[in-house]
Amino acid sequence: MQGGRLVVRPFGGRVPDCSCRTAGGTCGHEPCHHPRVMPGPERESFSILFIEDDQRLVALTTRYLESYGHRVTWMGDGRGGLAEALKGQHDVVILDLMLPRLSGIDVCRELRQRTSVPVIMLTALGEEADRVLGLETGADDYLAKPFSSRELLARLRALVRRAHGATGPPGDVVRVGALQISPREYAARLGGQLLNLTTSEFVLLRVLAERVGQVLTREQLLDLTKGSADEAFDRSIDAHISRLRHKLGDDPRHPRLLKTVRGAGYMLAGGEGDAP
Repeated sequence: MQGGRLVVRPFGGRVPDCSCRTAGGTCGHEPCHHPRVMPGPERESFSILFIEDDQRLVALTTRYLESYGHRVTWMGDGRGGLAEALKGQHDVVILDLMLPRLSGIDVCRELRQRTSVPVIMLTALGEEADRVLGLETGADDYLAKPFSSRELLARLRALVRRAHGATGPPGDVVRVGALQISPREYAARLGGQLLNLTTSEFVLLRVLAERVGQVLTREQLLDLTKGSADEAFDRSIDAHISRLRHKLGDDPRHPRLLKTVRGAGYMLAGGEGDAP
């Protein structure tokens, strides 16, 4: 703190806490900067990488997230953010779409080739094309600006729980031919080889595998994967299916596993001989 004002370094680092202290652990400022004692599982903290060049947004959002005990590392440009993310030290990434030096789309695309860390994309209000592009590139979720810090935290918690396999009862291993899905490990294997899936891809594959041979519409998939029932997420189902086919080694023109039923939806086939 300098002169009572928040000092933010332009290319990354930590946003400092408020300098005042009270016996009750809160300074009375709004928003309060100090960690709060939260009940139950919400007390578990995680590490957040915030890649954003809007310093005021970073300062306000970081204060809020750190007040709940979470650790926030900030990077102010795409290249620096990508390098930091690839260190593998963070549980979730908040990624702005428009960044200096390297766009959020390019950062997300590179991350998806090398890691499965959950990513939530920040986009401009009303720009559906940007949201769709972000999701198709591999983002797990998106949030339009301006956003509620409370909603952001809720979405971050959901992504981290999903990535850690803590969204509900563990369940048994699901097997479909050579495909094996383990909800306990939050892992999928094909022919014994571990598949590098994002959290969204894993949840989608698990939903399909649990209903093998059943045709599911986009609306059903959105509901079963707890997605957002708007057009951007609806179109993102197609992108997730496309990426899953690639990772499963399925021929997109003549898929054996993930099949498209024209005018109806998608299904995971129980065997090579199944037909849509």
